[in-house]
Parts: sequence; structure tokens; C-alpha cells
Amino acid sequence: MNAPNAIPTPPATSNPSSSGKPVSTGALAGGSPLSDEQQYIQHLKAQLRQSQSMATLGELTSTATHEFNNVLMTIINYARLGIRNRDDASRDKALGKILEASERASKITGTILAQARNRSESFEPTDLGGLILDTLVLLEREMNKYRVSVTTEIAPDVAPAIVSGNQIQRVMLNLLINARQAIGECGNLLIRLANSEDPQWVELVVRDSGSGIPAETLPQIFDPFFSTKMGPDESGKGGTGLGLAACKEIIDAHRGKIRVESTVGVGTAFTIRLPRA
Repeated sequence: MNAPNAIPTPPATSNPSSSGKPVSTGALAGGSPLSDEQQYIQHLKAQLRQSQSMATLGELTSTATHEFNNVLMTIINYARLGIRNRDDASRDKALGKILEASERASKITGTILAQARNRSESFEPTDLGGLILDTLVLLEREMNKYRVSVTTEIAPDVAPAIVSGNQIQRVMLNLLINARQAIGECGNLLIRLANSEDPQWVELVVRDSGSGIPAETLPQIFDPFFSTKMGPDESGKGGTGLGLAACKEIIDAHRGKIRVESTVGVGTAFTIRLPRA
């Protein structure tokens, strides 16, 4: 039986030199050539990042499907109301609700399409407040279902952050779903965005009133494949142990910082600092 952490034999990635000896095709930052094993590990990491990106897109699509069904039912019901009632007041009300639901549907599909189109890894000035609100649109149904009260505090003067919006939305989606699961039902979720006291950072806080994380496991939560969950819950989410590890990897790639504070029975707070534009 293979060891659990054994690395499979890497494929041949070297090119023959004029002398007939293999030459590595990669190099470290300092110019040193990468070994076949290092190149293969980099290849596996790239594949993992791509898989995580596709999994997040699938998560968004699944969540949006439920949200979209709710919107369609609203449109159908108010259309029927407008047909049944011919007085101007009833029709105006029905048309107003249909317009409101249609605008919400447009926002949902816009968020999904933006995720699907955006394959760029480039970092650029990004409105994190807008990303937060877009992500909450996709999770509104789930938060309502579990009676989670969501409070957003977005400072009016908060600066844009230099980030890949697609990647940071993955982080926010993961943290918000984790928070909802930790709360269970009838809890509170706070999302705060503001300029940090240190002028080089923008600070994002996600705080929940959930079950909390025991002190002995807190240092491990960013480790790959570590999870306190036994598997997916009734909503079909959770249990892979990949989410927070991916979050930390994304924040590290942005040269940002992420930390967690938690008290059992009180709740958990994640604080993220990202470079300010």
C-alpha cells in the first residue's frame, strides 16, 4: 500500500540538450533549474487551483439555480395576479413586483456570468463592497431559510483593493457558507468592510454567532484537507477540508493577511487585510 502522502511518479518534463543529457524546462525565482519532482508539484498545484475555481463556479451555479427558481415563481404569481385583476391598482402592483423580481434575476445571472467569464489572474483596483453585495444576492435564499440575520457595514469611504475580484469572491463565498453552517439556525452574521488603521490595507471582517472552534483545533483550520465537518450538511455543502486552505492560499497570493479568532459557544471572526489601491 502506498504511503498516504506519497507523490506519484512525475511524467518526463525535461528536454534533451545537444550533449544528450536532460535539461530541466523550469527554473526557480533565482534561476536555479527545477527538478522533475518540483515541476510536477507545481503542475499539481495548478490543477488543484483550477479544480477549486470550477468547484466554486459549480457552487455559485447551484446556489443561483435555487435563487432563480424563487424569482421565477414571484414573476409567475404576480403575472397571474395582473391577469385576474383588471383594476389599475392591482396591475400596477403586479407590474412593480415583476420588475423588481426581473432586476434581481438579472443581478443573479450577471454574477454567475462574471465568474464564468473572468479567467484573468491579474490584480486590479476592485470595489470589495460591490463583491460583498453580489455574493449576498446568491446566498439570500439560504440565509433566509436558516433564519440567519445578516448585517453589512461597508464604510462609505472604503478604498478599492488591488485584487483579482474573481478569486476574492471565492474567498467570501467560502467564508459566508462556513459561517452559515456554524450558526445552524437563528443566528447573526456581520460583514464589515473598512479602511484599516494601517493606510496600506483594506480590512474585511466576517463574524458569526455560531458554535465556535475549539482552541486545540484552531491552529489547524488552514491546513489542506483538515475539517471539523463530518461531510456535507442538508444543503449539500461542506466537509472537504479544502475551503479554508484555498482561502489562505488566495490571500497569501495577494500578499494579504488572514487571521481567525474564535470562542466555543460564542462565535468566530475572520479578518482579512488586502492591499489598498
